[in-house]
Amino acid sequence: MAVNVPGLVAVIVFYVLILALGLWAARKNKGETKSENIMLAGRNINLFVGMFTMTATWVGGGFINGTAEYVYTLGLVWCQAPLGYAVSLVLGGVFFAQRMRSQGHVTMLDPYSRKFGNKMGGILYIPSLLGEVFWSGAILSALGSTLAVILDIDQTLSIIISACIAVLYTLFGGLYSVAYTDVLQLTCMFVGLWLSIPFAMTNEHVTSITTNSSTVWIKELEPKYVGYYMDSFMLLILGGIPWQAYFQRVLSANSAFNAKMLSITAGLGCVIMSVPSVLIGAVAANTDWNATTYATVDKKPVPIPSDQASNILPLVMQYLTPTWVSFIGLGAVAAAVMSSTDSSILSASSMFARNIYKMIFRPKASEREIMWAMRISIFFIGALATFIAIVVESVYVLWFLCSDLLYVISFPQLLCVVYLRDTNTYGSVVGFVVGVVLRLTGGEYTLHITPVIKYPWYSESEGLQLFPYKTFAMLVTFTSIVAVSSLTTYVFGRGLLPSKFDIFKCFEGKSECSVELHVSSSSTKYNDNPAYAHSQNQLHGRYQSTREIPEK
Repeated sequence: MAVNVPGLVAVIVFYVLILALGLWAARKNKGETKSENIMLAGRNINLFVGMFTMTATWVGGGFINGTAEYVYTLGLVWCQAPLGYAVSLVLGGVFFAQRMRSQGHVTMLDPYSRKFGNKMGGILYIPSLLGEVFWSGAILSALGSTLAVILDIDQTLSIIISACIAVLYTLFGGLYSVAYTDVLQLTCMFVGLWLSIPFAMTNEHVTSITTNSSTVWIKELEPKYVGYYMDSFMLLILGGIPWQAYFQRVLSANSAFNAKMLSITAGLGCVIMSVPSVLIGAVAANTDWNATTYATVDKKPVPIPSDQASNILPLVMQYLTPTWVSFIGLGAVAAAVMSSTDSSILSASSMFARNIYKMIFRPKASEREIMWAMRISIFFIGALATFIAIVVESVYVLWFLCSDLLYVISFPQLLCVVYLRDTNTYGSVVGFVVGVVLRLTGGEYTLHITPVIKYPWYSESEGLQLFPYKTFAMLVTFTSIVAVSSLTTYVFGRGLLPSKFDIFKCFEGKSECSVELHVSSSSTKYNDNPAYAHSQNQLHGRYQSTREIPEK
């Protein structure tokens, strides 16, 4: 197949626009000397931009391509991501966003470091880092395979160029560049996807999607899979909250109220942006591919091979819409990928610079040094994600496993630091170990890891855990944190064990569990807010003697 010149031009034009906008937005950081302002755009993101950047972060290449793929292959019933992520954003906004923003944290790891100590915060960085890197690698890999199939260009080259552009404007502009390019990227996605729908649905080789819809593209859920289904759904909802990419946008909002609202409205945005992908998947399921140029001219196999099903959305654009429509549609696919890649790279780099480099290795580092640490980590994390996208075949599966770890490990820890006053480092350590052990011993059929623990209803023929074991592991992790924290508080508080056995120093005035963490207010208008000033006084006063703050 010859190179698809119109599609290639569309991608090049889009990349030039994104790079130009990203570098223009970077001017807002010209002369900036505070690393926090680079990470959080000076906490000056308004509701409009915040809603766009939050939605664009979730509605990435994996979201729109995966939604169309699942509708085409397994049916709408099994397409859980749109509703799952939407509910996740709403719950995150209602229960976490306003609290985290009002306390003035800079990264998601700040409350972990404050309550459990810097070293434990560093350990909890590991699953977050792996999740962000593998996610970036997965969507870069998806983009590379898409461009290779649709444009007939080298996959490795397309991955490298895409990653370089995302790293370049993120390197210079921080969250300002990421947020403003997200506005353009989401707009391109919206226009490109919706523009394709009427042309694809009215193509002569496509039957009405209402014909036998319940059996062709909606399908049904077999009763035996209910436990597995609900487990996956809960993973999307609760496991979608403890991500730095999410909290970076929450913490950059210009008020605590807007932090909550941008999360809730982004949930609605996810639902809206999923509709065209669902329709494209339905169109693909109702297409006679043998009659299209996909088979008659390009001589490609029908039915579409399972390893190409992830490209069903760009295939519909290429073969079922006019050239000029596919021109815009392929730009939408590229937009989706870029909007998630830059977010993940910046998120992982921000946590490293602040919570690892500064808090563990260089407590007295200057702001300039922290900014350089973040920029260097942006480069290396981007390079690592690119390398993984090129050499690892099952990047998406690795990311999925990391998402499991975030659900099982990070969500219970987040719940404890935000809502429970009496948890401590002992509980956090035990919960971490318990969560890792339970998740790994549960196996993973997509990685061909045989489970050590076979829960009720285990399917030997499919090698599948039908019991909701991930949710079970998450609940056991949470219970372990609370139980061990309560036990150690009782034992040391009653003097049943001498203080020399308090290895984490959780029950002394100054301790490993008690961290002097600078929580800043980057805008004077928040200092003028009595409620905000009161919360800051609580924070700074409480840090002097204990590891926790009063619950608001």
